[in-house]
Amino acid sequence: MLKSDSSALFNVAPNASNETLITNSYETFTSVSTLLLDLSEDLNGKHRDIALAIHQLSELGVLLTARLLDREAPCPG
Repeated sequence: MLKSDSSALFNVAPNASNETLITNSYETFTSVSTLLLDLSEDLNGKHRDIALAIHQLSELGVLLTARLLDREAPCPG
């Protein structure tokens, strides 16, 4: 739970719907995954392995939030 703090740089709207929160989480994880793959192309050795491991974790986040979004706001059709 986030507290309202005037020193906070970023805030999550307290009245945001579950669908909005899940959709934004999905988009954030997707962006992180893409950025990590791009970064890993410029790395070698241990640093590349770490970037790819973080990428795998972010992909798990993509899958989990996609499943949750499907449950909360299924696409008609």
